[in-house]
Amino acid sequence: MSESKLKPILPAANPPAWLGVMGGGQLGRMFAQAAQAMGYQVAVLEPSQDCPAGQVAQRLVNADYSDAAGLDALAAQCAAVTTEFENVPADSLSRLAQTVFVAPDGHGVSVAQDRVAEKRFFVSCAPKSGVLPAPHKVIAAQEDIDAISDDLLPGILKTVRMGYDGKGQVRVKSRADVQAAFESMGKVTCLLEKMLPLAYEVSVLTARGHDGESVVYPIAENVHRDGILFTTTVPGPNVSEESALKAQKAAQAIVAELGYVGVLCIEFFVLTDGSLVVNEMAPRPHNSGHYTIDACVTSQFEQQVRAMARLPLGDVRQHSAAVMLNILGDVWFEGDRDDAREPAWHEILALPGANLHLYGKDDPRRARKMGHLTFIAPTLEQAQQQLNAACAVLGIAA
Repeated sequence: MSESKLKPILPAANPPAWLGVMGGGQLGRMFAQAAQAMGYQVAVLEPSQDCPAGQVAQRLVNADYSDAAGLDALAAQCAAVTTEFENVPADSLSRLAQTVFVAPDGHGVSVAQDRVAEKRFFVSCAPKSGVLPAPHKVIAAQEDIDAISDDLLPGILKTVRMGYDGKGQVRVKSRADVQAAFESMGKVTCLLEKMLPLAYEVSVLTARGHDGESVVYPIAENVHRDGILFTTTVPGPNVSEESALKAQKAAQAIVAELGYVGVLCIEFFVLTDGSLVVNEMAPRPHNSGHYTIDACVTSQFEQQVRAMARLPLGDVRQHSAAVMLNILGDVWFEGDRDDAREPAWHEILALPGANLHLYGKDDPRRARKMGHLTFIAPTLEQAQQQLNAACAVLGIAA
């Protein structure tokens, strides 16, 4: 790519600059809204005709993620392209990169798509990042199961690819459990990770520009239920200053080693002895970073726009304490009833500091992410009080 193409992509009034996004989900929707607020036009490539991002983008390229004609149409329209989910084919990003600036690139995404590659990458980063992943072993055949050492159990068996929101994961206590889980997963290549004494999980949201500059947001503390993110609290109430600094430095070392451009979220485990373990990364804006829309100077979605448009990265300061609640389709249903009814949003919005974000999905289903709520307040205690009140309205156990 020539030097002229590495200049900033400015949102010129006539004609306006176009930015592209692979994927039409809620992350693509919020990216599009941030880009449009900055004056860009947005094109989305997505195989589904009715999708959250397609509802707000100026153009929807209705094609499969590997469709050559669709990819070429996106590249012809846009000055830069990004992705809103990690399972977009890395080869598609590489094809786009032949003619248009792509951030993140296919390499960074491919590492995050494969748990084995990701673990090897984390291990290679350890001299600079100062953190390691949990002890682990690749399980691809019966002999791998037979060779499992006792100190790896109990553990979690995870499929190497396509796992998210707790999917493709089974807790195992014995080799017999591993055997059964491996067979239930169709004997695809898996990764066995040792279960560690977890105190809590944190996610570190970082962004890196094409010039190598990077920024890192405040540490977010996460709580999961049934494998799905339930709440994110920032600043993390249990996070010590020492742990926060170590996690932030590790994230910046990892993003630099990857040569990454864009927003990257890295999840860490803080163990009961205070030590830090790197878990996984997502090459895109992240569910745990949604609080940045309402609580930070620059949201994670604006940051992604800035990185791909080769603009200066934004200010990551947090101006308000924040607690984010994922809204799942469950809240449309009372008890075991199958008839959906609209939640009492008017009662939610009467609560101080409430910020409601719905994703434009008209088919509420249990465990489906339909939106999120962020409560901001001068203190974390006040934000948490309002979130607890919202949970009571929605019928969720806080």
